[in-house]
Amino acid sequence: MILFPAIDLKDGKAVRLKQGDYDQVTQYSDDPLALARRFAEEGAKWIHIVDLDAAKAGKPVHRELIARIAREVPCHLQVGGGIRSAETAGEYIGDGVARVVVGTKATQDPEFLAALGAQFPGKIALGLDTKAGKIAVHGWTETTGLTVPEYLRSAPLAGVYCLIFTDIARDGMLSGPNIPALREVMAATELPVIASGGVSSLEDLRALVAMEDCKLLGAITGKALYEGKFTLREALKVAAS
Repeated sequence: MILFPAIDLKDGKAVRLKQGDYDQVTQYSDDPLALARRFAEEGAKWIHIVDLDAAKAGKPVHRELIARIAREVPCHLQVGGGIRSAETAGEYIGDGVARVVVGTKATQDPEFLAALGAQFPGKIALGLDTKAGKIAVHGWTETTGLTVPEYLRSAPLAGVYCLIFTDIARDGMLSGPNIPALREVMAATELPVIASGGVSSLEDLRALVAMEDCKLLGAITGKALYEGKFTLREALKVAAS
């Protein structure tokens, strides 16, 4: 299983939100580049970066910082937040980002997702974030009427490499991943799935590793890492077991 340490960017800082609430922000680093370097030094192969400001603005806010991380840190970057055009996706990929995450625009515009998959095959992750079981959009500030399985029945997924599933109620809460919901998502798709939200302990990671036969590609961890619930080296060791 691939472990993705997370860096969420807001106002140039590395922060975490509680349940996607922009009014519940905890800052963990004022130097995200140094943080990314540390993750690489501790053994990370991938880093998951979200531009929180871009998710609300609908366009990149921290593109220069992310491009610098891509240039200077020897990790693959998976980047999301505000990617709502093929041009923006292409700019990030041109900057050296390995995979871009699309959510809001992709779930609301199937033609956009189909075009993106055709233009950048294998470099697209579809972010599906749920609140009370329904897909949320626009930086998690609005919900749609669709569940993930309902959406996936008709979604044009050609060229999409993987899905990233987040249960917003678990995000930043250290309450454990929502494994039943994760199983439901994996049962609804042939694509690999990355779990996001709720990881609070090495035991949580072990529980996810035990699901690998169910198409689980990886797990994203943020707050537990920053709060010292485990070290990145410990988490990487569990993920590799």
